Amino acid sequence: MKINLVGQPAPSFTLEADDGTTFDSTSLDGTWRILFFYSRHNSPTCKRGCLTFKEQHDLFASVGCSIVGIGPGSREGLASFKASLGDLPFPLLADPERAVGKSFNVPLHLGQFPAKSSFLIGPDNTIRYVYDWLFRPRRHVARILADISQVTGDA
Repeated sequence: MKINLVGQPAPSFTLEADDGTTFDSTSLDGTWRILFFYSRHNSPTCKRGCLTFKEQHDLFASVGCSIVGIGPGSREGLASFKASLGDLPFPLLADPERAVGKSFNVPLHLGQFPAKSSFLIGPDNTIRYVYDWLFRPRRHVARILADISQVTGDA
């Protein structure tokens, strides 16, 4: 059973980023941010999702919203995936044991692949919206942008 986290504080975490640095989620406290979880490096849907966030990065930035991607596997795998996408203007974080995915209640599909989910988190560290993007990454990102414009009055 998936627990709805809307209205709850976002879990804090520390993960290794694709560039080898340590990313502490509390560094984004006080700002709007999107955390998106993807299921596999190099799958067509996950590639399209990352590229769609990349294409819309300037719109997110214009309303003060950061983007952070979280994926399975090693930091080296993330770095290779990120490089294959022509680099991305946001970090990808390695969650090899799914500890952060589990703290956000991101389920497994078919018992093995983490669901593709996103979380819009407000400056007060409250989860405002939860999204499951399945196979429609462009529609998914457009919906997030529409919701951000409603809660921030921008975009």
